[in-house]
Amino acid sequence: MLANKNALDLEVSGSVDKFSEVLWLEDGLSQNTITSYERDLLEFHRWLKQNYNEENFLLVNEEIISTYFVETFSKVSTATSSRRLSSFRRFFTWLIREGVRSDDPCKKLKSLHFAKKLPNVLRENQIESLLSVPDTTKILGLRNRAILELMYATGLRVTELIKMSCISCSFMDGVVRILGKGNKERLVPFGEFAAYWIEQYLVKSRPLLLKNKASDVLFLTERGSSLTRQGVWKLFRVCVREAGLPIDFSPHSMRHAFATHLLNNGADLRAVQLLLGHSDISTTQIYTHVAGDRLKSIHAKHHPRA
Repeated sequence: MLANKNALDLEVSGSVDKFSEVLWLEDGLSQNTITSYERDLLEFHRWLKQNYNEENFLLVNEEIISTYFVETFSKVSTATSSRRLSSFRRFFTWLIREGVRSDDPCKKLKSLHFAKKLPNVLRENQIESLLSVPDTTKILGLRNRAILELMYATGLRVTELIKMSCISCSFMDGVVRILGKGNKERLVPFGEFAAYWIEQYLVKSRPLLLKNKASDVLFLTERGSSLTRQGVWKLFRVCVREAGLPIDFSPHSMRHAFATHLLNNGADLRAVQLLLGHSDISTTQIYTHVAGDRLKSIHAKHHPRA
């Protein structure tokens, strides 16, 4: 499963392969997560070779692991650093279980608290501008409007979006069934606006995109095939540009906006956690900081004694 295996010695390569199998068979992690973990281990191996002239990272110590995070933290996003730490913890815990190691070199890293980078969140008026971009008189425009409305209404990830089937949306119950990370299902309400545009897409646009083919995938390309992650990124970037918004917004920004706007309007943090599909509420708590900053700016602007 690991790319560029010739860059690793046989012992490391075999261990990473077995580790990946455990992540899939026992832990039920998604292929995207497993691939990310593999990439993290490969990047660490390359760094180890460059800085310590060492091939085998199965026996590295706490000092080396700590040095790696200190040197690389500023070069990647906070999310990437946090995921790498998760990758290493899982990997070395597994090595201990397999009898390869007797200690965990990541143990001291448990006390490290990476500074959380607050997401750049679209404001509500920016969302309105973005949603109005697609030309709904056209086949792809109608599809794009339905996609944007659904992303904002549910906070789903791009991977979750492209995997959705036509039966994922229950118009009678007003909920969408989402298959998230680790193949965990969750039900999320999607509201009347998203429902309207999805129905319009299903009636007027999707049959023309399908072109007499058979497919249960909800959102299709103009060739009638399943949308890809790259395809969603491309259509989002086009809409962002046409709406005159900063280019650093991504499809994931819709997920950030979904969570932040819910909290701004009084939603409970636990409810937002469930809607986002976060297994740990600490992941959701970052949005309380974003919402808090927004409330502070509103207070500063409108309160007579601010």
